[in-house]
Amino acid sequence: MSDTASNKKLIEQIFAAAGNPDPAARDRALFVASLADDAKWVVTGQYSWSRTFTGKQSILNDLHGHVRSRLAERTRTIAHRFIADGDCVAVEAKGDNVTREGVRYDNDYCLVFRLEGGMIKEIREYCDSVLT
Repeated sequence: MSDTASNKKLIEQIFAAAGNPDPAARDRALFVASLADDAKWVVTGQYSWSRTFTGKQSILNDLHGHVRSRLAERTRTIAHRFIADGDCVAVEAKGDNVTREGVRYDNDYCLVFRLEGGMIKEIREYCDSVLT
């Protein structure tokens, strides 16, 4: 299997596990295991969340931890399209979430993953910053 195909397959598996329709079956373990210790998550744009989260712990704690604190339990992002080219996999996705206040939060995303040796090294997030 080519690097392009294996990279795409890994990202598809991550979204399938984390976006399972059954909330009790959602699993982020593959994402966490595939995230390099020195990974970066770049939130693009020019709004309050636009910044780079550097390192696995910052991504999991500072970015995802804050998001989880704002959303009701069992959040998910549903991928609709995967486009792979070499070490990059682009994912078109939509959130399926509710805030703790009961308001729907279903942002649209384009996430571009860059992988090295089967590990996620960088994620660039593009979304509706006004909704955020």
